[in-house]
Amino acid sequence: MWYFTWILGVLLACSFGIINALWLEHNEAMDNNGEV
Repeated sequence: MWYFTWILGVLLACSFGIINALWLEHNEAMDNNGEV
């Protein structure tokens, strides 16, 4: 059942990347609002 762990790993990596991108966008928006 190696494919099961492989799918879980891919989904985990994708979700981590999406969460990281959203977090960076949120931080940039907060920084821009704070400077203005």
